[in-house]
Amino acid sequence: MHFLPPSVWLVIASFLAGTLNAVAGGGSFLSFPALLSMGLLPIHANATNTVALWPGQLTSAVAFRSELRKNARLILPVAAGAAVGGVTGALVLLHTGQQTFSHLVPWLLLLASLLFWASAPLSAWLKRRAAAAPTAAGAAPPSRWRLFFALAIVAVYIGYFGAGAGFLIMSAVGLFGVTDLHEINALKVVGAAVANGVAAITFVVRGAVEWRYCLVAMVLAALGGYLGARLSRRIQGPALRVAIIGLGLSMSAYFFVR
Repeated sequence: MHFLPPSVWLVIASFLAGTLNAVAGGGSFLSFPALLSMGLLPIHANATNTVALWPGQLTSAVAFRSELRKNARLILPVAAGAAVGGVTGALVLLHTGQQTFSHLVPWLLLLASLLFWASAPLSAWLKRRAAAAPTAAGAAPPSRWRLFFALAIVAVYIGYFGAGAGFLIMSAVGLFGVTDLHEINALKVVGAAVANGVAAITFVVRGAVEWRYCLVAMVLAALGGYLGARLSRRIQGPALRVAIIGLGLSMSAYFFVR
């Protein structure tokens, strides 16, 4: 992180973070360390990162509107569960001490990396499941209550830290009845956008956001998020996924050493 001036690194990392979040996730592996390099305390860096990346997730959800229309009945339970869990996780974070959270950072980054590693076999399982699924006419509709409770649990982690949570959302949505990968990805973006949105509001109200860095990162992440959502339909994931996992592990190792 030290081969570029911190301000330049923040600009580049913010744009790439928004793009990665839309394509495969993992944007926080770039933006969170970039904010720490600006001298922010860990909890403030995490809160600022959440607020800055949220517009990019929102623009990604807009770009997935055609897929979302196919599962319109599931948007409400996904969003409601994400909202409940997101605000809970944010409040837990704000009641965590700076030193405690600082010690947790490398473990959280390692956990996020492992979640991304697990997303590859999950995607393969979802493809097999989609191929073996009954036709739409005979398929049982996904349970909205199960989705609500599953997203409420997953979103606690999103509100607290969130990196790698896309895998958890995809798992919940896939387990409870949605089989099309593009539709799963669209609902994943909605869940992440809502959970991070309510967490962002909580952080803003509690004064945990450093706006001088947040506004720059926010604009660039939004641009990257819209571009990434449009590219995600054409990008093949394996090589990108390996790169994101490597990035996460590298960042985790850096903070363990630090």
